[in-house]
Amino acid sequence: MGSSEVAFGEVVFNTSMTGYQEVLTDPSYTGQLVTMTYPLIGNYGVNSEDRESPVPLLSGFIVREASRVHSNWRSEGGLDEYLTENGISGIADIDTRALTRHIRSEGAMRGAIAPSDQAEDALLEKIRAQPLMEGLDLACGVSTTEPYVVPAVGEERFHVLAYDFGVKAHSPKMLAERGCRVTVIPADFSVDAILADPPDGLFVSNGPGDPAAVEKAERAILGLANAGVPIFGICLGHQLICRAFGASTFKLPFGHHGGNHPVKNLDRATVEITSQNHGFAVRGGEGDEIPSAPGLRLTHVNLYDGTVEGVEHRELPVISVQYHPEAAPGPHDSRYLFDTFVGLMESRKSR
Repeated sequence: MGSSEVAFGEVVFNTSMTGYQEVLTDPSYTGQLVTMTYPLIGNYGVNSEDRESPVPLLSGFIVREASRVHSNWRSEGGLDEYLTENGISGIADIDTRALTRHIRSEGAMRGAIAPSDQAEDALLEKIRAQPLMEGLDLACGVSTTEPYVVPAVGEERFHVLAYDFGVKAHSPKMLAERGCRVTVIPADFSVDAILADPPDGLFVSNGPGDPAAVEKAERAILGLANAGVPIFGICLGHQLICRAFGASTFKLPFGHHGGNHPVKNLDRATVEITSQNHGFAVRGGEGDEIPSAPGLRLTHVNLYDGTVEGVEHRELPVISVQYHPEAAPGPHDSRYLFDTFVGLMESRKSR
């Protein structure tokens, strides 16, 4: 499918049954070859409304069966055509179930999608020469180069700065629908400029790569938090917030990728079905403690493997979750977190 160019990347699998266009355009998949576990992909085509970024940003796409026809009233084209237009290499008609079992057993690993006329030994050498995901700062490569504004829907109530480390389009939209004017800023935006004119709130976005390699936001996070500015982080943003307060992160064997991951909200004693896309996680401890970060407490836990899925600062207005509460295309169990963030800004403004 798609381009005939050789594509290199880290091979991961995604368990979503729908939403392949959102997967294709999620900046967090930069540098990865994504295997879809659902066996038929492409049946409802693609459109311009469901994109999370203007173009696909993953390295390659792997499916069991690519639908030969697409049918949906919103469809504007087919999957193969879309991949070709955007220079994305894909492969179909392979046993994605066997590939997924291999990744679950051996862990995410470097791989390639290549035409069959490529010499296997030479290709393997090139794969082994590719960098490991550990230590890679990929966020700056997908961040906006200039600030831009997403206006509030209706009356403007708050001004939110959104750090773009690979932000999905739905996150600023969720905030705008709640009366926030959102200024999306580059990953390398001047910290002094942020601290000199504090916003009503700071949103720290998702993104690709190793959080340990992204240190630019730490000073802004700590500076605004200590000034009482509410902060909300998701995915990579969650990891960056935790690291700013002293926590450490580590590489998961094969990551969490899909729209059906159960997470327990410890405060509400409820289970949320969540959308996830990350290869690293925050290191947890005993009870609600986060090692080396005494100011943080555990609020959400992954029911698959017990990893940290959410934290809250014990004194400051700071919350973060490992998953994607904007959850395009779904599920929408966790959208309340945007209301929680707005509530923190309301509390601060009313003082």
